[in-house]
Amino acid sequence: MDFYNEYQQKLRTPDEAVQVVKSGDWVDYTSNLGFPILLDAALARRKNELTDVKFRGTLIFGPIQVAECDPEREHFIYNSWHFSAYERKLSDRGLCSFMPMIFRFMPEYYRAILKVNVVMLCARPMDKHGYFNLSCASGVAKGIIEAADIVIIEVNDNLPHLFGGFGESVHISDVDYIVEGEHPPLNQMPGSAPTKEDFAIADEIIPYIPSGATLQLGIGNMPTVIGKRIAESDITDIGMHTELCSDAYLAMYRAGKLTNRKKQLHKDKGVTAMVVGSQELYDWVDHNPGIMIAPVSYVNDPAIIGRMENMIAINNCIAVDLYGQVSAEGAGGRQISGTGGQLDFLTGTTISRGGKSFLCMTSSFVNKQGVRTSRIVPRFTGDIVTDPRSQTHLIATEYGVVNLIGKSTWERAEELISIAHPDFREELIRAADEQNIWRKSNKR
Repeated sequence: MDFYNEYQQKLRTPDEAVQVVKSGDWVDYTSNLGFPILLDAALARRKNELTDVKFRGTLIFGPIQVAECDPEREHFIYNSWHFSAYERKLSDRGLCSFMPMIFRFMPEYYRAILKVNVVMLCARPMDKHGYFNLSCASGVAKGIIEAADIVIIEVNDNLPHLFGGFGESVHISDVDYIVEGEHPPLNQMPGSAPTKEDFAIADEIIPYIPSGATLQLGIGNMPTVIGKRIAESDITDIGMHTELCSDAYLAMYRAGKLTNRKKQLHKDKGVTAMVVGSQELYDWVDHNPGIMIAPVSYVNDPAIIGRMENMIAINNCIAVDLYGQVSAEGAGGRQISGTGGQLDFLTGTTISRGGKSFLCMTSSFVNKQGVRTSRIVPRFTGDIVTDPRSQTHLIATEYGVVNLIGKSTWERAEELISIAHPDFREELIRAADEQNIWRKSNKR
C-alpha cells in the first residue's frame, strides 16, 4: 500500500486540524510527552469560537495553552488524572480539575465508559510500514485512541522510539489527521535535591532488597536515592517492572545492577508504561531492545505483578494515621498528585512470593509558618485516603520500617508511633489511648 500518499492526504496545519473540535466536545491530550504542543496552541487561538470544551490529560508538564488562556473556564475546562507539578499549580489557580482513578483501569475507562470526541497527541514519525510509535505515552494512549471518534497525530522527531509487546503504535489507517512542525527539546523532570532524611529512609529500606529483586519505583526523590544506594551497594541483578521509568533505573543500569536476568516474566527486559526524566534517560530508552513499554492495564495488573518473585514497590506518601490509612496524593483538601500506580502495586506485591510494598515519608515536615508537623497523625479528618488500612504493608520513615500486615489496631498504633518523630510520640500515645487503640503494656 502507498502509505506516503495516504499521509499526504491526511496532512494538515495545526489550525486546520483543530477545526474538527466543536463546542461541548471532550478532547484528550493523553500523557506526559504525548502532549500536543502545536495543536494545543492552535486550539487556544479558537477560544472565542468555542464554549464548554473539556480536556483530559495526565502528568503534563505544560504550559497548557487552553487552560492558561481562559481563566474563567467558560471556553475550555482542563482536567487531569494525575497532577504534575505544573498541573498542581494550575489547580491552585482554579484552572485544573482532578479526576480520581485506579491507574490500571484507565484504558478500560475509555473503552467502556468515557466519551472522546477528539484525541490529539504527539508520536514518532511514521515508519515504512505506516505505523506511528506512541513513545513515552504508550501506557495510556492506545486505549484512548481506540475510544476516540477523531484521531490527530502531531509528529515530534524528538521523541524516543520505544519497543513494546503491544499497544505502542498506531497505524495510519486509524489516524484521521496528521500535523507537522518544529518542537522544542523534550520536557524533563528534574528532581529536587535529596535531603539527609531521604538518604536515611533509603538506608532503612536497602537491607530489605535482595539480589534478583524486581523493582517498581514511584515519582519523587525517593526513587532517585534508592537507585543511587543500589548502585553503590552489593545488590545485583535488579529487574524493572514499573508504571514509570525514571532516571533511578538509568543509574542502576550504569552501575551494572539493572540486568533483568532474574525476572520470572519478560526476562532480560525492563518493563514500563511511561518514561519521564532527563534527556539522558530518553536517549537510553530510544531503540533499546532491553526496554519494553506496554499499556498500564497490563503493567499495573496485580496478577502480572504477582508473577514476579521478590517484587518490591517503593512509593512516597504524605501522611499515615494510627489505623494505617495512607494519604499519598493530597493534604487538607488540596490535591497534590494522584493515586498513580501505588494502589496497583500495593495489591500486586501482596501476591508476589517475597513481595514487599514500602510507603515512604519523612516523619515530620516544617510548614510555611515554620512549625514542625508530624506526618503520622491520630486519625484522618477529611484527608484523601489513597491506600486503605486493609492493604497497607510496610511504612518507612527516617526512624525505621514497620510492617502493618496482620497487626491489630493497637499493634499498628505502637508500630507507627515507634517511627514517628520523637517530638510527637507522647502526643500520639495520648491520642491512641483516647481512640482506644493503645494498651498499657505497649512500649513507649
